[in-house]
Amino acid sequence: MDPIMYSIPDFNSVMGFRFMIFSTLEHILTHISFSVISIVIMIHVITLLIQEIRGLRDSSEKGMIATFFTITGLLVSRWISSGHFPLSNLYESLIFLSCSFSIIYIIPKMGNHKNDLSTITAPSAILTQGFATSGLLTEMHQSEILVPALQSQWLMMHVSMMLLSYAALLCGSLLSIALLIITFRKNIELFLKSKNFLIKLSFLGDIPYLDEKRNLFKKTFFLPFRNYYKHQLTQRLDYWSYRVISLGFTFLTIGILCGAVWANEAWGSYWNWDPKETWAFITWTIFAIYLHTRTNPIFQGPNSALVASIGFLIIWICYFGINLLGIGLHSYGSFTSN
Repeated sequence: MDPIMYSIPDFNSVMGFRFMIFSTLEHILTHISFSVISIVIMIHVITLLIQEIRGLRDSSEKGMIATFFTITGLLVSRWISSGHFPLSNLYESLIFLSCSFSIIYIIPKMGNHKNDLSTITAPSAILTQGFATSGLLTEMHQSEILVPALQSQWLMMHVSMMLLSYAALLCGSLLSIALLIITFRKNIELFLKSKNFLIKLSFLGDIPYLDEKRNLFKKTFFLPFRNYYKHQLTQRLDYWSYRVISLGFTFLTIGILCGAVWANEAWGSYWNWDPKETWAFITWTIFAIYLHTRTNPIFQGPNSALVASIGFLIIWICYFGINLLGIGLHSYGSFTSN
């Protein structure tokens, strides 16, 4: 009997056993990270509805760090099992995007800056990972051989920078949306109070008018003190929105430049006005406008936040909308690519 005949089954059995180990590890890490993020969100809900407890806040911070390491372990195990960086389809990009939300939370913590980014990053991470592990992307869970266009050293640099930029820009845009909601609600409350006062004036006599005027003076005198917390909150939201969007804009610029170089190597042209490229350029333009308006004191606050809110929709069109259509040179990352 030729010993070579036994080598092929042995090799296949070893590869099958190796694949089973990594699949089991990936399954475990996925559920651990999903569970940890769920606990972090529950902690935030408890502190929001009841009161802020120091121990719970520390637990949520540790939970986000644990989430980062579990998702990173998931990506590393998938990298080893597939033999290439795990950014070849929509499932892998969503897992990396979920990891990116955790990175966005950790970066300010490294500088010992107090921030409330976990309120945005934790739900964002669980939504992206929940969608990635749902039944819609089951066919993409198993790694496959890279298509020729993705067999390049630029895969890691370009796609990772783009996904990091999406995570940062989405977080910054959500902070801007929160700022707009608080500002709009405050303006509505002031408008309703002034309207009710004017209605009362039309039905009041002289003495009741004086009493009402005296009560209004007392209310308006303490109004700045009651609105001080809201003012501080809006200032903090504006500050962190600007910082996070600036970071995301830097990643986006690097990612687009790397993609241009990669496109020249793969397709012979730096820019082809592919739908993905076009919407990436629109995204870059929107946030360039935001950064420009944000530097002007006149447009700071709600005005620049409105631009960032528009950018929130543009990002989802660029990242997810194009993949849904499955058109253009970047169609390998779509639902219809398999």
